[in-house]
Amino acid sequence: VMMPNGNVATRENIVRGSAVAMVPIDDDGNIYFVRQYRHAAKKLVLEIPAGMIEKGEEPEKAAYRELEEEVGLKAGKLTFVCDTYAAIGICTERVILYIAQNLTEGTLNPDPDEFIEIEKYSIKEAVDMIFNGQMESVDSMRNFFSNNFFQ
Repeated sequence: VMMPNGNVATRENIVRGSAVAMVPIDDDGNIYFVRQYRHAAKKLVLEIPAGMIEKGEEPEKAAYRELEEEVGLKAGKLTFVCDTYAAIGICTERVILYIAQNLTEGTLNPDPDEFIEIEKYSIKEAVDMIFNGQMESVDSMRNFFSNNFFQ
């Protein structure tokens, strides 16, 4: 690629569609997480529920769908937080983050290749885990909590 300063550089990019991620918070202030195997890390990783937006699907609709599929919860309300890149240095994937509230029971329906364990933590427990390094996939979560709870 030609860089803005005129130098030529080599870049590798993964071209990938966009995704949604949700921070599901129940009426008691607990956050639901999923622990699932991530082959890139070669281990189980604790993270917020997320999934790919299907072709032609609106991001908000994808968020409602993914939350129910992965966690078995329906959201009565979604609040947009931000739209960011997952790994901007190497990947075109954008992630649209929502807070999911007014949760009710839905139908758990993970994809055939997903092995998901659902975990629930208080906001304090979640924040402690994020800042103590117990969650590895958390850059956006760390920023979210820093910007919204610690001002």
